[in-house]
Amino acid sequence: MSEVALDDLRAAVAARLAGLGFDERTAAIVGDHYVDAELRGAATHGLERLRWLAGRPGLDPAARARLRSREDGMAVWDAAGAVGYVALADALDAECGIPPAGTRLVVVEGCFPTGRLGWFAERVAARGLVCLLTATSPARVAHPDGGPPALATSPLCLAVPGAPAAVVDVSMGRITFGAVLAAAAAGEPLPAGAGVRADGSPEADPAEIIAGRAGIRPFGGDHAHKGFALAVLVELLVAAVVSEPSGFAAVALLTAPRSDAAARLRRLLDGRRFPGDASRERRDAAQLRGAVEVDDGLWDWIRR
Repeated sequence: MSEVALDDLRAAVAARLAGLGFDERTAAIVGDHYVDAELRGAATHGLERLRWLAGRPGLDPAARARLRSREDGMAVWDAAGAVGYVALADALDAECGIPPAGTRLVVVEGCFPTGRLGWFAERVAARGLVCLLTATSPARVAHPDGGPPALATSPLCLAVPGAPAAVVDVSMGRITFGAVLAAAAAGEPLPAGAGVRADGSPEADPAEIIAGRAGIRPFGGDHAHKGFALAVLVELLVAAVVSEPSGFAAVALLTAPRSDAAARLRRLLDGRRFPGDASRERRDAAQLRGAVEVDDGLWDWIRR
């Protein structure tokens, strides 16, 4: 591992993205998404994903999302081939520019990849709106008893304005797909109980999940059926509001807050850790230090 100055890291990531065809604005969106994840200790959504993105077939950095329809309480966007990070950021930025009078459902169809949803939701909260956000992606999660991968890791995130904003961001897999990619890149096995074969037995080889021959177990240990049920909830919600249920999409619910619910919960917790606080503290500490640790092989690849 190397300690890399943040200015150097951001410049190298921007140059890498420019080399892939991203312009300055969209490179800033994607790059900040990856670097922010690293600062927060969420490396599975961080720089290793840049290497994955570079290998994506059909990558079109010039594509842009477009508004398909708008009616009372709902806006539907088409990613139109844009990289999911950019499509979702642009759609939510546009919707925040026209704040809902009540509540608005925002659907971004064909939106993939979306990465760490907290990055998007916190941006919305900074503009004064509550944001409940979820998204679908390729099937990675299998039933706890086995079978083929059937569901996405099904992230679900809520961000509520405040000082600081409350950001609760979870996914329904025992691990993220980013953790699978990281384990494969490092030549390491998966954590015990993270993978499941079609016959229900444990799988520790990340290559088997990448190839789709095994799946990620839902979170919950002996109660993994609860994690699986939440993944089904996300899948059903997204499929119910899109025109193409078999495709990928992001769905956000936006509204103005009417109370400071997070402050009340923080008082009840009496100093105990609140969801999202540790992530924010790691980011703040890294920014204060002005540097973050990056895997040597990955850093060499970014600078190539």
